[in-house]
Amino acid sequence: MQASAACAGVRTLTAEMALSGRAGRQRLRGRVLAGFARPASMRLEGVAPFGPPAFILVARGENATLLLPRDERVLRGAKPEDILGALAGVTLGPADLQAILSGCVVAAPQPTDGRRHANGWASIDLSGGATIFLQPAAGGTWTLRGARRAGWQIEYPAWSGGFPQTVRLQGDQAALMVDLTVGLSQIETNKDLEDAAFTVNVPRDAEPITLDELRENGPLGAR
Repeated sequence: MQASAACAGVRTLTAEMALSGRAGRQRLRGRVLAGFARPASMRLEGVAPFGPPAFILVARGENATLLLPRDERVLRGAKPEDILGALAGVTLGPADLQAILSGCVVAAPQPTDGRRHANGWASIDLSGGATIFLQPAAGGTWTLRGARRAGWQIEYPAWSGGFPQTVRLQGDQAALMVDLTVGLSQIETNKDLEDAAFTVNVPRDAEPITLDELRENGPLGAR
């Protein structure tokens, strides 16, 4: 309860994310403006050095739209985790991504078992197969330092104001070679977000793109 006190009450989350790392054979680096709302809404906007955004991804539940303003192309109707997987190798949906970035690891953390280790750390198993690793801190409190969940190993090297300042995501499938570090800043929680935040205006002449095309040209594709 102490470890999830801050993140468990998060209804909405906005932040600026600085990305660095690798997906497949490509290095990834950039800034993304992010917004999340429970239960499963998300907006990610890739900030370009100048001009229009590199991409705008909006999602509600299982339905997502990706707009590539510079190419005037659009992908509609795919699952958000599939689009994120094609863009950056991160096959996570809105609820899961919000949980990881806010420090809850899973959307509704329910402990099933726990143990204390010889070095003083503790680990707690969560329903659904996730495990969190806690380091003792001053005043009898605990700091989340790492986690495992299906497909991912997660590190939390730095914290600020009850929320992660840095999150490292590593895919546990060696063939994918996904290793991303996310620096979080400008974090705001429980602000009212308009429904329009999770929609995107698609130009009438935008050319459709398929998920397969996006994968083929993404960091894990052949091109």
